[in-house]
Amino acid sequence: MPRIADRSEQRRQIGAALLRLAGEEGLDQVSVRTVAAASGRSPGAVQKYFRSKEELLLFASQLSGERIERRMQTVDPTLPLRQALRALVLTILPLDEERRAETAAQLAFAVHAAHHPRLAEVRRRVDREVHDALARRLAAAGTPEPGPTADALIAVSDGLALRLLYAPGDADSLLAALDRAIATLTPP
Repeated sequence: MPRIADRSEQRRQIGAALLRLAGEEGLDQVSVRTVAAASGRSPGAVQKYFRSKEELLLFASQLSGERIERRMQTVDPTLPLRQALRALVLTILPLDEERRAETAAQLAFAVHAAHHPRLAEVRRRVDREVHDALARRLAAAGTPEPGPTADALIAVSDGLALRLLYAPGDADSLLAALDRAIATLTPP
């Protein structure tokens, strides 16, 4: 009996291979051919699921956003505000190999999005979802300006993510900076 491939799962596997490749080598190395090799498929098999490199990049960027959202949903909603915010930011930071590759890919997508409006829209949607998750936690805790505070936390996490990529040995001091920023931005 022939095996029927789940189209959605095949696309997700190819997208995951692109994220790994982009994280390890940068978007300059991403092509249908290199993604095919990274996913253990032929270029023709990849093109069966994605008509163009742009479509593949858009999908991988969305996949990355879904991963972030899924990790954020695992944070215990009963945690006190500062602990919850720290846990939410930690879901994004490159503190293990998977998130490190994902963060490198996210930064590459951000640079690429400056010149590609469709990718920029995907990035803005992911940013809104992260912002909204943080703002909801802040609003539920009675923070006076949850939207601007969420923006400030995102700015801090973006800076920390960048620094953790090129200075992973500084994680302890950078996480202490995260704690200080959270304490400064949120009421006791």
